[in-house]
Amino acid sequence: MLWHELTIHTTEEAVEMISNFLHEAGAGGVSIEESGTLNKERDTSYGQWYERPLNDIPEGQAVIKGYFSEETDLNEIQSGLQPRIEQLRTFDIDPGDYSFEQRTVNEDDWADAWKQYFKPQRVSERLTIKPTWEDYEPASEAEQIIELDPGMAFGTGTHPTTSLCLRTLESVIEGGEEIIDVGTGSGILAIGAVKLGAKHVLALDLDPVAVSSALDNTSLNKLEQQITVKESDLLSVLDGNDPSLGVQLPVKIVVANILAEIIVLFVEDVYKALEPGGIYIASGIWKNKEQVVEEALTAAGFTIQDKHRDEDWIAFVARKG
Repeated sequence: MLWHELTIHTTEEAVEMISNFLHEAGAGGVSIEESGTLNKERDTSYGQWYERPLNDIPEGQAVIKGYFSEETDLNEIQSGLQPRIEQLRTFDIDPGDYSFEQRTVNEDDWADAWKQYFKPQRVSERLTIKPTWEDYEPASEAEQIIELDPGMAFGTGTHPTTSLCLRTLESVIEGGEEIIDVGTGSGILAIGAVKLGAKHVLALDLDPVAVSSALDNTSLNKLEQQITVKESDLLSVLDGNDPSLGVQLPVKIVVANILAEIIVLFVEDVYKALEPGGIYIASGIWKNKEQVVEEALTAAGFTIQDKHRDEDWIAFVARKG
């Protein structure tokens, strides 16, 4: 089967939004490659190793590829994307001097090719992400394995925002907590939270593809009894304590690894969902949005307890007053 490949050269800052635009335009898969120059520091603090050779993408830049079925009018897709990318500047997201490329490829050239670069990776002191097609033995009983088959619609879980969230969860989970994961995607944070000792996680996402992926990965890790996956937003579950949610509101921890603009929109809903003294972990925040998010959290009544950083990404740890 032939697919149209639309490549966008842009900035790392704009990756999340442009990837979302491609999904909304009907992409059957999206791949992202960020800077891998010799100037870029590689995190090996947990024994990570990198099989893929360093690329020549300039520092701070990224290459995003969207794959569309053969009957798709790629020129129409590109024309629709351009004004949306340009509009990002009004939200203080700089896509840089972005450019497009088009070509046609065979499905075998992209559908599974990326898998050779996804190896088991230690992302924290206790958590290792392992693709389902790789063999791996934990180094100790303390090391917890997250089995993951993300598919082309989701990342491998090793993007700075995800690994940052997992490490932050590890620093706050004491055991026995009920947690809400907003924008769960592949379900990796929900799975990681249970592996770290959480009692139950309610994993929410508005994207039915994400819900399907999260359900599959929950099953892979045999955590169906500890994780409830729902196609919903946070506001919809605040209306009542539905026993099918698996958690009793208010909860101890809410985690959201999503765009800063979205975090700001529902910060008051998170405040309502948390018990007094509860913790909100907000990640997916690019450095230029740090002040905006901090002001929104403070205005809602949160106290900023900590900030964790990975490259230019930030995760807030905020406590309900």
